[in-house]
Amino acid sequence: MRRRDFITLVGGSAVARPLALRAQQPGRVRRIGVLSGWAEGDTESKVWLAAFREELQRRGWEPGPGIRIDYRFAAGDSDRLGVYAAELVGTAPDVLLAVGATPLVALHQQTSSLPIVFAQVGDPVKLGVIASLAHPGGNITGFIIAEHAIASKWFELLKDTAPSTTRVAAIFDPENPNQAYYMEVAEAAGPSFGMQLIRAPVRNATEIERAIAAIAQEPNGALIVLPSAPAFMHRDLIILLAARYRLPAVYPYRFFTREGGLISYGVDLADMYRRAASYVDLILRGAKPGDLPIQLPTKFELVVNLKTAKALGLSIPEPFLQGADEIIE
Repeated sequence: MRRRDFITLVGGSAVARPLALRAQQPGRVRRIGVLSGWAEGDTESKVWLAAFREELQRRGWEPGPGIRIDYRFAAGDSDRLGVYAAELVGTAPDVLLAVGATPLVALHQQTSSLPIVFAQVGDPVKLGVIASLAHPGGNITGFIIAEHAIASKWFELLKDTAPSTTRVAAIFDPENPNQAYYMEVAEAAGPSFGMQLIRAPVRNATEIERAIAAIAQEPNGALIVLPSAPAFMHRDLIILLAARYRLPAVYPYRFFTREGGLISYGVDLADMYRRAASYVDLILRGAKPGDLPIQLPTKFELVVNLKTAKALGLSIPEPFLQGADEIIE
């Protein structure tokens, strides 16, 4: 299938180029603190963090003699995030990695001096943690997960594959500050596709079951799943309920579709974490985070699961399939 790379770079490209690989200099072990909103055992989270470590090692930072990485996994618990953020800052690491918006906000509340690199964040300017994308200033820089306009694209995908859809439940985390911006776009986009948006805030499995059962009570319903910790941790349940109630659904990442979801469209997360490692490398070698421009995604993936489409009684148009990066049969 075709693979499409969308390259959008904020600021000058020279600063984002990898430094030449050089031998690890003798001296103190550098410390990296990682704060994640996901569960420690989440298989996809492990893939992203493995990509992060592999890129660091490729750039000369060997585990043990070169770096030590301390991890904290909040598993969707906002109270635990605050505690873990304070713990990591207390270890005085050389740089912190924030995995998601809520971890970024938690770290921002704890330190204005320690360097922070983020990944999987929607709009750090609206979050109030940086001054601008081109010139973030301060102690924070990183990689945006997607422009919020992607929410309109998710409606378009539903229209192309399930044209009878008139009602769409947006599964989102009300405690995630990024979600509000996606919802603004979604509410504006829905009517242009002849669809009514229904807000479905969820924090746990019980609320997910209730929200999906509600949208299934009337015909022509569908789901859009926003990227959030509850959706990630309970993705098996969401996919199961979508199948049970025969609801077409669009998801933000490839792994949802690989595990049985209908369609996914979003950024290549492993690539994002490799790029985050490049910024951590620059900071460990002396760069200031405020001088490193915020980077937009470079790789988006459209994936469709034909087995799921058949089970839902949907016929995916051939032009749609030709535009997909991967077809799961």
